[in-house]
Amino acid sequence: MIFLELFWSFFQIGLFSVGGGYAALPLIQSQVVDTYGWMTMTEFTDIITISQMTPGPIAINAATFVGTRIAGPAGAAVATLGCIFPSCIIVLTLAFIYYKYRNITMVQGTLKGLQPAVVALIASAGLSIVVMSFFPAGEIALSAQAVDWVAVGIFAAAFAVLRIWKVNPIWVMCGAGVAGLAVYSLL
Repeated sequence: MIFLELFWSFFQIGLFSVGGGYAALPLIQSQVVDTYGWMTMTEFTDIITISQMTPGPIAINAATFVGTRIAGPAGAAVATLGCIFPSCIIVLTLAFIYYKYRNITMVQGTLKGLQPAVVALIASAGLSIVVMSFFPAGEIALSAQAVDWVAVGIFAAAFAVLRIWKVNPIWVMCGAGVAGLAVYSLL
């Protein structure tokens, strides 16, 4: 019975967590702490902290950790499957519809219209990260003292290495981390 409850609980989370992992946190809390009482709020907070530190989506990591805590490795598999199953169904349905209707002018026009919007979303996220990195106060200021020149220098160097020499991005991130550690330790 616990496996069915785990699957159903995380199926609902996977189905209704529109907006990403952080939007899923209240749903996960509602299921794990309030509805089933599988964990205390403190344990839930610890699980979410671990889920944020490990690679991958928060909701799936949380499902894996909660499943492991409740029913071991089999529980982890069931909870994780429950969390990803709705997305699989939705993506397969959309793929079927796309391949069936992809040659229709209206579908092509819709997709062409979505491309600039996706680029705008990515650019907006990128600009937010740039502002947070270059301006420690979190907002753009016109004074030279408000700029984190070390961050600007590391960015410029990383950008040049990526664009000119086409170095593997993992190595660039490692190098930027080492450079940041060295320079900020001296400041």
